[in-house]
Amino acid sequence: MAKSIFITTTIPYVNSHPHVGHAQEFVVADCIARLYRQHGYQVRFQTGTDENASKNVIAARRAGVSIQEFVDRNAALFRSLVQNLDVSADTFIRTTELRHQKGVELFWSRLDTEDLYAHSYKGLYCVGCEDFLLEKDLLDGICPDHRTVPEAIEEENIFFRLSRYQKQLEQLIKSDTIRVLPITRKNEVLCFIQQGLQDISLTRHKNRSDGWGIRVPGSSDQIIYVWIDALINYLTGQGFGEGEEWAKLWNQETRKIHVIGKNVWKFHAVYWPALLLSAGLPLPNEIIVHGFLTNDGVKISKSLGNSVDPLDVIAAYGSDAVRHLLLARTPIFVDSDFSRDRLAQIYSGDLAHRLGNLYSRLRVLCEKAGFESWVKSEAAFDNRVEVLLQAYDLTEIAVEAWSEIDRLNAEINRKRPWDLLKNSDSEPLHSLLSDWIQRLDQVAKRLEPYLTKASQEIQSGLQGRGGDRILFSSRNLHT
Repeated sequence: MAKSIFITTTIPYVNSHPHVGHAQEFVVADCIARLYRQHGYQVRFQTGTDENASKNVIAARRAGVSIQEFVDRNAALFRSLVQNLDVSADTFIRTTELRHQKGVELFWSRLDTEDLYAHSYKGLYCVGCEDFLLEKDLLDGICPDHRTVPEAIEEENIFFRLSRYQKQLEQLIKSDTIRVLPITRKNEVLCFIQQGLQDISLTRHKNRSDGWGIRVPGSSDQIIYVWIDALINYLTGQGFGEGEEWAKLWNQETRKIHVIGKNVWKFHAVYWPALLLSAGLPLPNEIIVHGFLTNDGVKISKSLGNSVDPLDVIAAYGSDAVRHLLLARTPIFVDSDFSRDRLAQIYSGDLAHRLGNLYSRLRVLCEKAGFESWVKSEAAFDNRVEVLLQAYDLTEIAVEAWSEIDRLNAEINRKRPWDLLKNSDSEPLHSLLSDWIQRLDQVAKRLEPYLTKASQEIQSGLQGRGGDRILFSSRNLHT
């Protein structure tokens, strides 16, 4: 198995402020990246923003500012979210950057010319999806995701012979050469392919986006369709178009992993591999398709107006609490409800009571017992964690660590070390403290991909380098 890993998120549109669904994808990819690093892999992690969409143009017009000013402002919010979530991204790519434009133009030039042709087209276009929809995709004539009526579009664009790659794509997915997880999504992709692939438009007329976007090389009126432009960020973020550095990651030896939402698998598992085949470039190895966050069972979405501002909840509860809910308490492959009430309950129950109380009690016991032999232990990861990681079962990996926290709390209650402290029975007390400290240190190491700040604070405190005795407080929501 490749020891070099390149992991990416999708790049969100910047037509509005980030919502908590974006936070979910950022931290899921970050947790996976951190887990692989703990297991000795060389990991490169990339995220960024998608800024060439028509919806960005529309939103800027409504805001009464230039498109560039608008995308600059909102891209800064997404970058701030990445930082405030303590996401360990190595690269942040914006699709309005010159390096991206150069790479997209190079990619276009590498496409097999037999796959490209001009064609007059009429279809139903959903601006929210940035995609053409068929009548069968609609629900009572509206887009089921965005609840809007698609716009009827008729124009001549440049098309890509996606149909030419149908059998090859089917084999790649079926054989797990491109591994799609979970299996339900793999079957969904296969069903879509087997129904027959239609050729797709790669471009739109410049008038539909006020000329915003990346021009087709050599064309005066065609703009590269936003989803084609956006997909190429996985290459341009690593230097494609500016030299050969990109090939050190996007190659046959590196394991290339895309973390995506369930509404965009068509672009990543069908369009993207076909375009790469046409351009003669390596394919992604894994596509991890996570579920949606919901509000009372309805997908959280900016367009539906039911979004939660992740920067607000981070300010109130801290990044560790948000990460814990989205990683340890939210199964990756299914839809899950997110609410402030649920976050508050989990903060109080898991972080303040189970973990914070354990750490605080051990620190107090050590100080009162005069125990200064702080244990520095190396992380040990068993085969079960490795197996769970390959299945991307992030909640179950966390369960392993939280079960140990519960065992430690139960042991402390059962063995009553405060009685030994009263009796000045230091030898058995120090023996117990040494064992408990080492085990908590191990737990902190295992939880580092989930609780990035608390993990470091616990390890520092247990190794005698200070640390705040109160990690989480039910009275003070700030860590």
